[in-house]
Amino acid sequence: MELWSKLRNLDAYPKVNEDFYSRTLSGGLITIFSSLAILLLFFSEIRLYLYSATESKLTVDTSRGERLHINFDVTFPALPCSLVAVDTMDVSGEQHYDIKHDIIKKRIDHLGNVIESRKDGVGAPKIERPLQKHGGRLDDNEVYCGSCYGSEESDDQCCNSCEEVRDAYRKKGWALGNVELIDQCKREGFVQRLKDEQGEGCNIHGFVNVNKVAGNFHFAPGKSLEQSFNFLQDLLNIQPENYNISHKINKLSFGEEFPGVVNPLDGVEWTQDNSNGLTGMYQYFVKVVPTIYTDIRGRKIYSNQFSVTEHFREAIGYPRPPPGVYFFYEFSPIKVDFTEENTSLLHFLTNICAIVGGIFTVAGIIDSFVYHGHRAIKKKMEIGKLG
Repeated sequence: MELWSKLRNLDAYPKVNEDFYSRTLSGGLITIFSSLAILLLFFSEIRLYLYSATESKLTVDTSRGERLHINFDVTFPALPCSLVAVDTMDVSGEQHYDIKHDIIKKRIDHLGNVIESRKDGVGAPKIERPLQKHGGRLDDNEVYCGSCYGSEESDDQCCNSCEEVRDAYRKKGWALGNVELIDQCKREGFVQRLKDEQGEGCNIHGFVNVNKVAGNFHFAPGKSLEQSFNFLQDLLNIQPENYNISHKINKLSFGEEFPGVVNPLDGVEWTQDNSNGLTGMYQYFVKVVPTIYTDIRGRKIYSNQFSVTEHFREAIGYPRPPPGVYFFYEFSPIKVDFTEENTSLLHFLTNICAIVGGIFTVAGIIDSFVYHGHRAIKKKMEIGKLG
């Protein structure tokens, strides 16, 4: 019996006889409000427990030799598809001109409606029996070898398309003259395509694969077109100074998408001021921050975030800057790691106990203050000292 008596004396929660309870209206109201507060915080804590939180940390980016996908979707409302090309170059010296793979161009009218959609470099019309290098027409069972019109680098070089003729001329540093006299360009409808696309716009989307070093990619006249502008000016009244580079960036991202990513150039639109008759380079200077996102299952997404500033450089002075839309990018040496994490069960239970105990204690203090304050005021009123 003494043991039970000693244990009873250790009770930290002494019970009060119900006969001594005094229930008040203020106590009831405080109980209701405190219960509502407990329920609100309880469900908020459950939500945090069920849904993962994202933790971030900064580390030094030590990756080397990686490559990067730059995804884009850009609309030029007043620039024909035949007069815009995608080029890339970087500080390592790697350059790619008139990129055609993994790129789709859509011809659009002045209202933005799609006229035609095709992969770049695909869909040129062909005719039978093209002109051979030796001057005759292609015969049956004969291998086609088109002339490069004097720009051959070797006796066995063949130019079997208008693009190959233009590339051969570009490598020689020659200007391509009357394209209508080039058999490959004529039968592929190069000149006719330029005429047909006058007054149209172009939507171009896809991706380019670049080295993970500083560089740029841009939408501008193809290199072979730049050397043909004397001809194009006479034929179509087109010259670099009259390039309308108004554009809208529907989408631009560096690498794979991940939850919560914000691409600051999505939806950005710029309209060229034609009042001065000048075009130029519209430049975006992009700071790319390597990012790794790890979801709750441990799957890693290697991507990038970026910030950007813009500048328009008018085609004034000599040499005049080539017209086009240019994206100059460089990489931050700091990498951001995002990690999805769930709250542990022990942490959840600790927070629940803290919520219930804390609100119960605070509500008790408020109730005690109200109760004793009301009693003190009532007593003073009874003895006539109040007022």
